[in-house]
Amino acid sequence: MTKLISVFIYGTLLPGHSNHHVVSSFVHTYSTGQISGRLVDCGAYPAAVRDALASQRNSIIRGQWITVDRAGLASMDALEEFYGIEEQNDYERVWVTDAQKDNVSGWVYVWGTSRGCLPIEEEYWPDFLARKIQ
Repeated sequence: MTKLISVFIYGTLLPGHSNHHVVSSFVHTYSTGQISGRLVDCGAYPAAVRDALASQRNSIIRGQWITVDRAGLASMDALEEFYGIEEQNDYERVWVTDAQKDNVSGWVYVWGTSRGCLPIEEEYWPDFLARKIQ
């Protein structure tokens, strides 16, 4: 039996967005969710930041929980340039719990800081993207 891994997605990996193909063939389940954190605008994609500012503001990021197998996680690791703990990574992969459902937890890809990117006020990146491209 394949072990399924829970991952929170919030940006281009969401269905209908530019990198969904990276994960779509590996996804077993989808469900809506939200985590603590804030989004920043990196141009063509967002980054989630879980820093003191996000904590002070009780900021929320809405997205989807997906379950994938190890190959799906490896595919996302490659996209997000996550090479492992204590490695030089673009995104870090950290364990989080859903902001409203204590029994739902899994991995999410985040940055430690905003890296100078502008904040996104929306909780849901597709809402921001729709407004941005109008």
